[in-house]
Amino acid sequence: MMFTHSLIEQAETLIDRARTAGVMIATAESCTGGLVSALLTEIPGSSDVVDRGFVTYSNAAKTEMLGVPARVIEANGAVSSEVARRMADEALLRSNADIAVSITGVAGPGGSEHKPAGLVHFALARRDGPTRTEVHRFGDRGRDAVRLASVATALDLLADGVDFFG
Repeated sequence: MMFTHSLIEQAETLIDRARTAGVMIATAESCTGGLVSALLTEIPGSSDVVDRGFVTYSNAAKTEMLGVPARVIEANGAVSSEVARRMADEALLRSNADIAVSITGVAGPGGSEHKPAGLVHFALARRDGPTRTEVHRFGDRGRDAVRLASVATALDLLADGVDFFG
């Protein structure tokens, strides 16, 4: 999957703004499979601001790599605001970052009545601040389209996080 020119520009702007503000970034990704980290590290000089990325596609990875309690996943489902919040909070704790974004959702195909394709939960955690969650319903427009829309949303959230610092 190639990134669109628009997404690359969005990532370049984010990297520049984070560098100016002295903000380090971490990601915790499920349905995007590391696409946010891949896009950010596509930008030359991104090592100034990208600390690390966690690809936690399975529930076991969310628990083992990030410390999301299995009981939280069992009680809420992996595709939930609570799990997104825990993923972002734990990515922040397990990194040298100032902000962390998380993504968990159903890219498709498939899904269920309660968790259809296109349902994606996000969280933005920041040092010394509250964690913010969002839910987006992108619709069942195809796996690639849902994943790319999720990447764009994650970049927007990270930009909001950078704004907090300056």
